[in-house]
Amino acid sequence: MSQEPFRMLGNCTGNRARSQMAHGWLRHLGGSQLVVDSAGIEPKGVHPLAVDVMAEIGIDISDHTSDPVNKYINSEYDLVLTVCDTAKELCPVIPGARRTTHHAFEDPDYPHMSATEFRDVFCRIRDEIGNFCRELLIEIS
Repeated sequence: MSQEPFRMLGNCTGNRARSQMAHGWLRHLGGSQLVVDSAGIEPKGVHPLAVDVMAEIGIDISDHTSDPVNKYINSEYDLVLTVCDTAKELCPVIPGARRTTHHAFEDPDYPHMSATEFRDVFCRIRDEIGNFCRELLIEIS
């Protein structure tokens, strides 16, 4: 008898960068034992730089969509993860969530920086999220 995969929902305000990168990391690291969705309070589309910096490390998130959290409100999850403080405050209760957790990451989407600084911030946040996801998967296993 096979064990059901662990189901997770990553949530952020815009579902544009941080939750998308977490989704990619978790799907990559968790393999078939993990089913991951991601959503946003006010989805704004997947950030092209998030796609690029994840591709640099061999994780393809080009097929991700930016979905509203209400799309998943009636789904069952073993864990709902919020990755920004606004989402933690505004995320509706997911009745089918067995557990929720929160870890805020800096928003990398600051277009007032130079292109190089902008990319560097995205890479740093990508790596921070990757380290967190590795630790989270150890904790839940």
